[in-house]
Amino acid sequence: MPERMSLRQLDYFVTAAEAGTMTGAAQRLYVSQSAVSAGIGELEHQLGVQLLIRAKAKGLTLTTAGRLFLPEARALLARSEELRAGMREVGQTTAGRLVVGCFTTLAPFLLPRLLEEFPAACPDVTLDFLEGSLNELQHLLREGRCELALLYGVDIEPGIVFDRLYSTVPHVLLPREHPLAGREVVRLADLADHDMIMLDVPPSRRYFSEVLADAGVSPVVRHRTESFELVRSLVARGAGYSLLIQRPVPDVSYEGRAVRMRPIADDVAPLPVGLARPSGTLPTRRAAAFASFCRAVFAGPPGAEGGGAAEAGGPQGHVAKLPA
Repeated sequence: MPERMSLRQLDYFVTAAEAGTMTGAAQRLYVSQSAVSAGIGELEHQLGVQLLIRAKAKGLTLTTAGRLFLPEARALLARSEELRAGMREVGQTTAGRLVVGCFTTLAPFLLPRLLEEFPAACPDVTLDFLEGSLNELQHLLREGRCELALLYGVDIEPGIVFDRLYSTVPHVLLPREHPLAGREVVRLADLADHDMIMLDVPPSRRYFSEVLADAGVSPVVRHRTESFELVRSLVARGAGYSLLIQRPVPDVSYEGRAVRMRPIADDVAPLPVGLARPSGTLPTRRAAAFASFCRAVFAGPPGAEGGGAAEAGGPQGHVAKLPA
């Protein structure tokens, strides 16, 4: 009968792949380097493939087989932890570590509240997070590095399930002395002759470009930046206007200079915000609890305490589709 691989072997392999060296893995696991090396060697023998290339100067490198096996190994370890936690309380506990991804510009608006309030609702769950771009987060989900991710429902890739929490629309950000700052609402066509500061982060860049294009506006982009706060600071300095989704409570930049936020008069397609997860996988109980908590938190009207991150909402449940 073929020898079965063990969870210990999987743990050695995943830790070594993440640490980059056998020594680093041994230090993390509090075992000897020889134990890690032997365990991974036995695992490779049982699988019939080499998972890691050992080089003294370069450390460890994943082979093609190793790259394919790594997310599967992580998933098996996560599932074993879920089973262990479930057996401790006869299947009734959500105890364990939950890693949630979050889109970079959403993180300051969503994560602090969730990190503070979710542990009060589920004290046995240790909540951690990772930040990243849309592509990075979906990669992390497929790799098993996080179970859920908070992101915009744009360009969702195959193999990822997106569940909308709320929808929002952009606003115009203007310098205090801008000619349009005195208006209650701003028509996009009126921005055509003014310089723009573009938040150059996908999917924001494409979304804003499409919003302007739908209004017949080809933006005059004066500056591009990946920094949300640099956009606001440049606008406050009078360098141009911008379109943004998230709205900080203070109408000032980091420098303390005033900006003006104005609703858009045009009918703009809403942008959904929601939770993404890998398809074809069974969510852990702690992931399901977090998803339910998020739905409760963001169920309120836009701008209210329940939906404080949203600027404008509605019943839309579709995923926004942008041209390739």
